[in-house]
Amino acid sequence: MPKSDDNSTLRRLQNRYRLVVMNEDTYEEVVKFRLSRLSVYIVLSSVFVLLTFLTVALIIFTPIKYYLPGVGYGDARQVKEFKSLKMRTDSMETALKFRQQYLDDLQKVLQGKLPALDTTKLTLPDVEKYEE
Repeated sequence: MPKSDDNSTLRRLQNRYRLVVMNEDTYEEVVKFRLSRLSVYIVLSSVFVLLTFLTVALIIFTPIKYYLPGVGYGDARQVKEFKSLKMRTDSMETALKFRQQYLDDLQKVLQGKLPALDTTKLTLPDVEKYEE
């Protein structure tokens, strides 16, 4: 029966390594560290958790949360005002687009740049149908 990999994985995580920082000119050892893969993993995980905790605390306990629209903070009055302003802006954009189209068409009429209308292709409703 083959040996389980649990023992070799645990042993590999616990193997000790030496990290040495040396002065390039004198080859003097400045700093020595005895590390294992497990200790490096624990330190990096702790730093990640600490940074995540600090970021969340910064958002929750400071006024920054009011400037982040995706977080959902802010009082109801501000949210209502924001929605109202958004609706007004959208309607103003639509009105501006229609006004610009009207002015462009009016300018074409005044300059005489409109193509001649072919009235022979117009289909008129049958008048007899409505007289009955």
